[in-house]
Amino acid sequence: MSSRPYVLLSVAMSLDGYIDDASAERLLLSNAEDLARVDEVRAGVDAILVGANTVRSDNPRLVLREPRLREQRRARGDHPDPIKVTITGSGDLDPRANFFQLGESPKIVYALSSTVSTVAARLGTLADVVDAGDPLDVPKMLEDLASRGVRRLMVEGGGAIHTLFLAAGFVDELHVVVAPLFVADERAPRFVNPGAFPVTARMTLAEVRQIGDCALLRYLSGEADA
Repeated sequence: MSSRPYVLLSVAMSLDGYIDDASAERLLLSNAEDLARVDEVRAGVDAILVGANTVRSDNPRLVLREPRLREQRRARGDHPDPIKVTITGSGDLDPRANFFQLGESPKIVYALSSTVSTVAARLGTLADVVDAGDPLDVPKMLEDLASRGVRRLMVEGGGAIHTLFLAAGFVDELHVVVAPLFVADERAPRFVNPGAFPVTARMTLAEVRQIGDCALLRYLSGEADA
């Protein structure tokens, strides 16, 4: 088994590179057709990772929408939904969040060493809390996921998590859905944090697809196989 999973990073953004606006309500960038596509992609991975801030702010379900896909996973001996994974620095996670309450798949929380005992006590049996070092040791975290049978990992954000994986060079495949609107607000979160890492090697454009009024751009790293 590989020392780390294949990492697929997925993001929807505005034409000017924002993944949300600055309001209290979440900005919906994808359309219904793209949400169905994401469901199909999720069905083909072993785990989905989002940051703790996304768990707090968006309260995502991270379960498959289509029952047919869940039954297909059951038939091949997998969990009906991908394993849920999050990363926390503060340890501020609510056990009542959808992340922990919905779905039959295991939940894994990678926490900084200083917060592991607090997070474990707060979540109890809802999740497996793992010491991720301090600062966060991304290779060690990916190695741990691989040891749990995670071969394909889907990273869904937010911006700090996108930046973390891209800057560390651990993105094998990138799905960017571009929505036909502008946010134009510097307070809003961007796809990646500006100035967080230098220019990296160019990726290979593997696919361009129209999805309703959105466009999907699928890129591969230099080492990934289309």
